[in-house]
Amino acid sequence: MANNFLYFCLFCSLVVLTHSAPEEALVTQLPGFSGTFPSNHYSGYVNVDQNHGKNMFYYFVESERNPSEDPLVLWLNGGPGCSSFDGFVYEHGPFNFEAAKANESLPQLHLNPYSWSKVSNIIYLDSPVGVGFSYSKNKSDYETGDVQTAIDTHAFLLKWFELYSEFLPNPFFIAGESYAGVYVPTLSSEVVKGIVAQKKPIPNFKGYLVGNGVADDEFDGNALVPFAHGMGLISDELYEEVNSECKGNFYIPLSETCESKLEKVEKNIKDLNIYDILEPCYHAPETLENTDIKIRLPSSFQKLGETNRPLAVRTRMFGRAWPLRAPVRDGIVPTWPQLLDAESVPCTDDTVATQWLNNPAVRKAIHAEEETAIGKWELCTDKILYDHDAGSMIMYHKNLTSGGYRALIYSGDHDMCVPFTGSQAWTRSIGYEIVDEWRPWMSNGQVAGYLQGYANNLTFLTIKGAGHTVPEYKPQEAFDFYSRFLAGKAI
Repeated sequence: MANNFLYFCLFCSLVVLTHSAPEEALVTQLPGFSGTFPSNHYSGYVNVDQNHGKNMFYYFVESERNPSEDPLVLWLNGGPGCSSFDGFVYEHGPFNFEAAKANESLPQLHLNPYSWSKVSNIIYLDSPVGVGFSYSKNKSDYETGDVQTAIDTHAFLLKWFELYSEFLPNPFFIAGESYAGVYVPTLSSEVVKGIVAQKKPIPNFKGYLVGNGVADDEFDGNALVPFAHGMGLISDELYEEVNSECKGNFYIPLSETCESKLEKVEKNIKDLNIYDILEPCYHAPETLENTDIKIRLPSSFQKLGETNRPLAVRTRMFGRAWPLRAPVRDGIVPTWPQLLDAESVPCTDDTVATQWLNNPAVRKAIHAEEETAIGKWELCTDKILYDHDAGSMIMYHKNLTSGGYRALIYSGDHDMCVPFTGSQAWTRSIGYEIVDEWRPWMSNGQVAGYLQGYANNLTFLTIKGAGHTVPEYKPQEAFDFYSRFLAGKAI
């Protein structure tokens, strides 16, 4: 009898462990979507500092396949200052968003066949505090930086795992793009420190992914000129001149002559869409009309950069990276809105996300605070004052990968904001042995890009024809490399 009682108690504890998700966080419906969710959705706030009232907002999508066993991924967008609803709405979330029709007030939501929730549980987190729906009652918290953001996000994770303890055994990965090239390795390092210190709860951390991410001011700063030449955006003559005068150092001009040559480079590329050189840039004086001349091009040229996304790629690619083709340097990093007085922002139109997330019914459905309490939702905010105080990310990557954690560094190869040439160079600079020599990787029977694999589970990968936000341009290809990486399979 005693044994039966013991087994009953153990059974009860297992039930608690496997169903600990807070019922009040369950999302039961979303305005604009009339179907059935393919998996459970949860959202709400986690308080990471009771004294300051520091609240971080998350939206959690359970895997549509096997939530109890599939990997758990934390997704972070960059900026700094941009909401991770960017990834949810425009990239790899469970829905494709169709712009509202004239007689409708809200965008319409359709299931996304390439949602990353097909193969993983995924948390979209607004970070740091002050971004998206995350807020603090103490406005001093809006002055932050790399180090504090990593500490706060780690605190969020520990409290989140207390609420959703059933996911502690799942393989855990951290992913992000653009300025999250800083968020991801700094947070990963914080998580590893917590694991070493046995700070509970202890996640089953396995590795991380960074897409078109900033990493190091020198490598990022020197990436543009080789990219522009390789893409045919500047002439051989200008490339040779700028190389000769700048001696390969395009980051900090060494002379006035070097600077004048770099200005010529800038003149050649200034009207391109920096987030995808294949896409039109709508800030230009005029947009060229489509003509029938395309029918004389080879079909492979017509399809380069083409996306199989059922709804249009945004005309706006606003604020996902430190702008104006400049590297991230130590010190205060201005957000896009803080630059608006000085510079025009290219290719701007984020109507769909802004309209949907500022609708009172949507905010209520996802358990976000009302606009009267925390203000409007913005894709990228100017509320925060952000300090890049963590330095180069290269040592972070080296320490993490040499410690046994897997890393995938991926780049859309037509992004001019954080060109693949920089990521390719810094991954090579770590000095690991090449274990998978440069080769094409395949998706849907086609070459989708190229990769090089290094010792210690470090992989650099390009996505052919993709821009800064890879899943937005190439959803199927992104889904394929993501699925294979999480599963530990060869890409």
